[in-house]
Amino acid sequence: MITIDDITETFEFLDDWEERYKYIIDLGRSLELFDEKDQTEENRVHGCTSRVWLIHEEKEKNIFFKGDSDAFIVKGLVAIILTIYSGKTAKEILAVDIKAFLDKLGLEKHLSPMRANGLYSMVKRIRDIAKSK
Repeated sequence: MITIDDITETFEFLDDWEERYKYIIDLGRSLELFDEKDQTEENRVHGCTSRVWLIHEEKEKNIFFKGDSDAFIVKGLVAIILTIYSGKTAKEILAVDIKAFLDKLGLEKHLSPMRANGLYSMVKRIRDIAKSK
């Protein structure tokens, strides 16, 4: 299973953003299969230009997320976000400084405003789920 450190190290290793975008797309391809029956309006993350779906389940005190998108780059962004948040407790999720992490990757500077907005919509949805626990 890929970790945040793996993603960070790969980003540092890759020289240009074209290579990083290819890596992001590859991350999206590695997502666990998302059942079509879960591609409902209720599971849809609004605020994203592309369609994004997010579901979660709790196991003991940890929250596990699954997600999908109909766009390759966005699916990769979903993979990054899930790597950051999935498997953590609600308290751990709420403690994540996502802006600092995305700044470290340089990701936000290289996304269109609409994609960045969608990324933060996913984060908001995850944080809202954590707050409700």
